[in-house]
Amino acid sequence: MPLPSSHPLVDGRTSGSPIVRAYRGERQATPPIWFMRQAGRSLPEYRAVREGIPMLESCLRPELASEITLQPVRRHGVDAAVFFSDIVIPLKLAGVGVDIVPGRGPVLEQPVRTADDVARLRELVLEPAALAPVIDAVALTVDALGGTPLIGFAGAPFTLAAYLVEGGPSKDHLRARTLMHADPDTWHGLLEWAADASGVFLRAQLEAGASAGQLFDSWAGSLSRQDYVDSVAWASRRVLDAVRDLGAPLVHFGVGTGEILGDLRSAGADVIGVDWRIPLDEAARRTGPVPLQGNIDPAMLAAPPPVLERHVLDVIERGRAAPAHVLNLGHGVPPDADPEVLTRLVAFVHGLSSS
Repeated sequence: MPLPSSHPLVDGRTSGSPIVRAYRGERQATPPIWFMRQAGRSLPEYRAVREGIPMLESCLRPELASEITLQPVRRHGVDAAVFFSDIVIPLKLAGVGVDIVPGRGPVLEQPVRTADDVARLRELVLEPAALAPVIDAVALTVDALGGTPLIGFAGAPFTLAAYLVEGGPSKDHLRARTLMHADPDTWHGLLEWAADASGVFLRAQLEAGASAGQLFDSWAGSLSRQDYVDSVAWASRRVLDAVRDLGAPLVHFGVGTGEILGDLRSAGADVIGVDWRIPLDEAARRTGPVPLQGNIDPAMLAAPPPVLERHVLDVIERGRAAPAHVLNLGHGVPPDADPEVLTRLVAFVHGLSSS
């Protein structure tokens, strides 16, 4: 069903914003800018409000999740907010035993590695009632943002499946890739379940007021192109198809995915995010005519200001090869990034339009 008439995209609050227009392929005089993942994690005010509160609990307290989402907008003046959440939240809301272990990341109580494991997983469904904290947090945030768009956030099926199979973070995702080839039917069932959970999660955010959605594939870069095309791309397409009828712009980003950028596009997103490993003009050649998002090297945030500014100008220039461009980092904000650098960076980019 379409978005309600009170939705920011429909009632005009965000439809004319620079970032939504860029996402729809309309080049802006200077690219709009926001920072990927939870940019607030580098802020002292973020650490203050989260003190003593576990990560997943923080995501599921509506007032707290909304406050954390808003902090980078207040501090940096970015052109969009990204919803504060975590890739594994849909798993937790569906009843999977998972927690974030400080210094390690998501850890599963019981990995999913066999057909019986997947069969048990299929009994868990992400019910609408479980999404209430997410819906409430989005609604609070959208009301506070006014004309600034909110970008919804969801993990791509391969990344969710990789966590489920590995039982936690992994450098090479060998167990997940092994399951893909050793038991294709079990792999298909696992990816289908992950795609449906992710689709329900992203749809709830868009229906509650998010003006765009981003599918984030942290681990797709561990795959060969053939594996991605044959065994993974269909699942990302399934997520995007689950929300396409809402009409909101959809972004697809993966880490280390330079070799499969064209295949990411074939999954059906409106915008392709690019990490720092390849220049945007080369990315545009690989994807064809589609808006691009990216791809400032996060390492440059610690460089001297003139070095960072030259790098940003080069990224903007190369981004002209795409129909439209949204400026972002090529990955998430490092936790130890200097907030003042981010604020100055936004001001520098916004100042380009007047100069």
